[in-house]
Amino acid sequence: MARSVLVTGGNRGIGRAVAQAFARQGDRVAVTHRGSGAPPGMLGVKCDVTDAAQVDAAFAEAEAAHGPVEVLVSNAGITDDALLLRMPEERFARVLDTNLAGAYRVVRRAVPGMLRMRRGRIVLMSSVSGLSGAVGQANYAASKAGMVGMARSLARELGGRGITVNVVAPGLVLTDMAETVSAARKEQMLAGVPLGRHAEPEDVAGPVRWLASEEAGYITGAVLPVDGGLGMGH
Repeated sequence: MARSVLVTGGNRGIGRAVAQAFARQGDRVAVTHRGSGAPPGMLGVKCDVTDAAQVDAAFAEAEAAHGPVEVLVSNAGITDDALLLRMPEERFARVLDTNLAGAYRVVRRAVPGMLRMRRGRIVLMSSVSGLSGAVGQANYAASKAGMVGMARSLARELGGRGITVNVVAPGLVLTDMAETVSAARKEQMLAGVPLGRHAEPEDVAGPVRWLASEEAGYITGAVLPVDGGLGMGH
């Protein structure tokens, strides 16, 4: 049965691949964007996840078109890398406000509808950086690590109502965001990947879709690395 799915930051990169994976299996998919529009065949809702009013409006639009959101993928995020001593507080705060507080805002808006339905799937998009750390990414890694604690807390709060909350932690994926990573850093990361290659967005989309499936109904509070083995042991 087709479900109502909302993917934040679903207009490009990993989010776009995730949205397309759900659409291919017949789900009704809405994606948030900040002005660039949605992939063909999907509902685009303009939304900046740092603004609670915009989050509320985006959900209202998606709900009006597709019904209450049954699957939420919190994927919207930014980077703003710098070594700690060159990172002013506003750069640190901006990344956490978008990545971590943004996830909080969209989850908080989705949960009341899921509680009424007594079912739901929430997937938060973290990163291998959030588990292993990365030079110049104290802000980004902190935001992504925070998702693990938030997801596991929510898994305990919401599990009794049939709602699962899980985390996917990709490694280096070939997206526009990856272009901001230096060639030296990419080479360093690739050297530590047992599978010997970078990921494509579709490599991440499949595991996200599976975590939202009935087959994964007894999995909650999990962190699923999709990194070719880069973060093994975390």
